[in-house]
Amino acid sequence: DAIVVLGGDGVGGDGTLGSSSLRRAIRGIVLHRQGLAPLLVLLGFGADTGDSEAAARADLARRLGVSSDAILTEAGASTTRQEAERIRDLLRPRGLRRILLVTDSQHMTRARGVFERAGFEVLPVPAEDEVLISSAKPEDRLQLFRWAALEFLARLYYRAAGYL
Repeated sequence: DAIVVLGGDGVGGDGTLGSSSLRRAIRGIVLHRQGLAPLLVLLGFGADTGDSEAAARADLARRLGVSSDAILTEAGASTTRQEAERIRDLLRPRGLRRILLVTDSQHMTRARGVFERAGFEVLPVPAEDEVLISSAKPEDRLQLFRWAALEFLARLYYRAAGYL
């Protein structure tokens, strides 16, 4: 029914998308351009204004050929749980319940659980950072470890809080 692209690392001071945000957005745009769902839902941090991550992603999608009518944005959420709640409120009135969920693989297990709990049938579509994953540089391996550790702690918290 829809492609839902979760927020990433936001927008820089110069208005450009961070690498995670850009990677996820491109993955969602490609899925839409392949005709896998008629609606592209772009989330992102920042107020619901023209300078949010979601707005920057929507602008990118339009420049890459996605019709404005096929794009929905949501910029008010700051956690995965809030994103799921807002998307539920946005898509349920339209009768949409099956989604392609785009996020990084280390975030997918938690995101999928939260969106399923919100009532969606979730088809996961990871947006990987192949360069970072295959890198032999110590700083890249350390970054991957940090991401994995933070995601592990976030899953523990979400389970303890009853979100999963």
